[in-house]
Amino acid sequence: MDYEKFMKRALELAFMGTGNTSPNPRVGAVIIDPQGNIVGEGFHKSFGDPHAEVEAIKSSKLKNFEGYTLVVSLEPCNHSGKTPPCTEAIINGKFSRVVIGTLDENPDVVGSGATRLQEAGVEVITGVLEQECKNINKYYFKYIKTKKPFILMKIAQSLDGNIALKNGQSKWISGEESRLFVQKLRCEVDAVLVGKNTILIDNPKLNVRDYDFPSPKKVILDPELSLPLDLNIFKDSDRGKTIIFCHKKYAKTRKANTLALAGIKIEPIADDDSGLLDLDTIIKVLSTKYQMTSLLIEGGSQIFSSFIEHGLVDELHLFIAPKILGAGMQSFENISLASIAKSYEIDIETLEKIGQDIYIVGKLKNK
Repeated sequence: MDYEKFMKRALELAFMGTGNTSPNPRVGAVIIDPQGNIVGEGFHKSFGDPHAEVEAIKSSKLKNFEGYTLVVSLEPCNHSGKTPPCTEAIINGKFSRVVIGTLDENPDVVGSGATRLQEAGVEVITGVLEQECKNINKYYFKYIKTKKPFILMKIAQSLDGNIALKNGQSKWISGEESRLFVQKLRCEVDAVLVGKNTILIDNPKLNVRDYDFPSPKKVILDPELSLPLDLNIFKDSDRGKTIIFCHKKYAKTRKANTLALAGIKIEPIADDDSGLLDLDTIIKVLSTKYQMTSLLIEGGSQIFSSFIEHGLVDELHLFIAPKILGAGMQSFENISLASIAKSYEIDIETLEKIGQDIYIVGKLKNK
């Protein structure tokens, strides 16, 4: 039987949970009858809702699955949380075989689901489209092992390394195709993070357009709570998704109270040795208080520089437009090195053309 074909369908289903399952993983499942037909499908729709395996069983409207195969993108859970263990639903349904894309990397449960099924006499096959199944949940895997979010950095720049002109103009450096791709990146993360200067210059909404998925939370670094209240970020209908980090001494001001009454969350923290907001504290708050598994850094130069210098970037997404801007604002103009030997090196994982832009995905070599 062509398990890869069915696993591809399970991955398509898993993606349908995008924006709703975090901090749980995205999972899809299909049920195959003895003749090789799909008779049930399901995916994890939302955090706290039934898991993909249970949804697939419900959709089939069958009670007995002797001779049937369940294909699932992630190892079925063998522990009780917000929902009962999926292994028991599979065993009670008398499935003959379970095909698993990848084992769950949660240190507390890895392999236990597959072992429980085998002990109950279910044939278990693992590793079908394993890398694809790992990729769709790479944010979850990092979070569950480290309690820290997977951090992506997105930069749209010119050939000569500028993210804007000296006057701040940056619309549009990259092409339409690249901007559409960025919307897909936003769909998949828990939050987008920007500095106050990006908000002042671009006046963005930081929401998802062109895709039918929820917008991520919006994290703004505004040390002195100096942003005007008439910006798009404060007019947005989902203000409850906006989190502002500021210095502690501004947390009890009238401005802070006004923002809080509008539904915006204010997180006062201390600064680091340079006087900037402490990035490690920000990451800790986002991961522990808000259970964020992923974070997309979208600007500006000082933010880009700080995250690189602190070694916090898991994945760099660089869109290079075929344009020369001359004297402008450099992507990392706040980084100053004494020698080339101390440069931050990138391992390029993929390089492709999107429209007229070059799209590079890479990781810092010191990560």
